[in-house]
Amino acid sequence: MAATVAFAAVARSAAVELEVGGREVRVSNPDKIYFPEPGITKRQVVEHYVAVAEPLLGVLRDRPTHLKRFVDGVTGEFFYQKRLAKGAPDYVETVQVRFPSGRAADVLCPTEPAVLAWAANLGTFDFHPWPVRRPEVDAPDELRIDLDPQPGTDFADAAVVAATLREVLGDAGLVGWPKTSGGRGIHVMVPIRAEWDFVAVRRCVIAIGREVCRRLPDAATVDWWKEERGERVFLDFNQAARDRTIASAWSVRGTPRATVSFPLTWADLPDAEPDDFTVLTAAGLYAERGDAHAGLHDDPAGLETALEWVERDQRDHGLGDMPYPPEYPKMPGEPKRVQPSKARADTTGKQV
Repeated sequence: MAATVAFAAVARSAAVELEVGGREVRVSNPDKIYFPEPGITKRQVVEHYVAVAEPLLGVLRDRPTHLKRFVDGVTGEFFYQKRLAKGAPDYVETVQVRFPSGRAADVLCPTEPAVLAWAANLGTFDFHPWPVRRPEVDAPDELRIDLDPQPGTDFADAAVVAATLREVLGDAGLVGWPKTSGGRGIHVMVPIRAEWDFVAVRRCVIAIGREVCRRLPDAATVDWWKEERGERVFLDFNQAARDRTIASAWSVRGTPRATVSFPLTWADLPDAEPDDFTVLTAAGLYAERGDAHAGLHDDPAGLETALEWVERDQRDHGLGDMPYPPEYPKMPGEPKRVQPSKARADTTGKQV
């Protein structure tokens, strides 16, 4: 009997063909358990993406998109697929981008529902789009702010900070669109005109984050070094750096409950429970409520005021750029990448 049970645990289910947007997409081993706690299968993940294909393509269409793949489900290892996977169907399109290292790559560029199902069959949970659309891959059309609760804080704390962020964005002539991250955090998407480069957009995120911190010094932080953040919500400005991405709306996250990053209105945000949005519920909620982010890019704004804040911070407060992640080349005007506790003083008392 034990041998039979062991065999059943590893037995593969027969592949199925799903009709998606006029194409046949093969789903291999559809009954494979991807999320043991709720018992969600690979096929259910694929079907989630088929059900939300319309709003998800509104987020991903024509954007370079990385795939976060969990080929053995949520309990296995994951990896990021940046270059297009070999053997992709001929309807899967790409766009060439350059990474911070200077290397170029052909990256997935979703254009139709079948692409989403094909990617899900590869074990993709999260879609991670760049904030650009082809062919203008060096000019972001979204300013993204990631509110990341630090230890001792949670989603409710992030929602409080997000409310002040909304006010700050309004003062800068910008409009934010919030969504759950799928974890404890909140992502705020801000449509902008594609007239500035990645460096300028990131500096604007830093200036906006600093203004939030002035208004909520005990609740929000832009300190890059974890040892300085305390029990506050971190506004992660480096998610605006080139080649850094956040999971898209409607993406499945690698959490035990199979949560989904879900678009919300500002009115929804204070009472939202991120665990309510899962592979089992998100499509039904979309059918019932519609897409809270429909029309996100209908009226993009400019960064003129935020760029004035960048100059003000430098001129009036001596606040310049912030550290980039360690894999990035040294950037002009960037401070030293050394955490304060490891900095040592020379004989003159200067930090080196």
